[in-house]
Amino acid sequence: MGNTRDQVGKAGLFVAGGIFRTAFYVCVAVLIFWIGKSAYQFGYNVFNQQAVSPGAGQEVTVVIPEGSSTYDIAKILKSKGLIDDSLVFFAQEKLSTYKGQMQAGTYLLSTAYTPTRIMGILAGDEEQTGVTQDSATAADTAAQTDTQTTDAGTDTADTQSADGTADTQAADGTAGEGESGQ
Repeated sequence: MGNTRDQVGKAGLFVAGGIFRTAFYVCVAVLIFWIGKSAYQFGYNVFNQQAVSPGAGQEVTVVIPEGSSTYDIAKILKSKGLIDDSLVFFAQEKLSTYKGQMQAGTYLLSTAYTPTRIMGILAGDEEQTGVTQDSATAADTAAQTDTQTTDAGTDTADTQSADGTADTQAADGTAGEGESGQ
């Protein structure tokens, strides 16, 4: 009888060991899958830079204190809603041409800016800051052109001839259709 108990005990231990081993392997497989998925997502976010709100965006004033580390800057930008993940921004900065170049100061940034553009502005890159100035200058130029076109269109004088037809004379002295018949 004692022999049977030993055999049942060994069989139970063997089954329990097999179940434990199988559960352990499943847990390891799930952990490896989760680590791989997280690593892929992190890499995707680092290299696929997206603005927080594409389109017009919302302008936000950001103050970067003197002596701030890259991760401190990333936490400030995340708290202002300019980036989604401070660790991803930290990695992007380390892989960018702006590594270690971001400066303290007060900046006006938009939620429509990509992380690289934000880094360029914080680093004082003329190309990144010039984009905003160039677009503002282009908008001013377009507004001036529209104003000049509107002004040129109003430089005509309508006169009425003796026969009652309207004569239009442009500012440059050309005759309108009413004068051509006279």
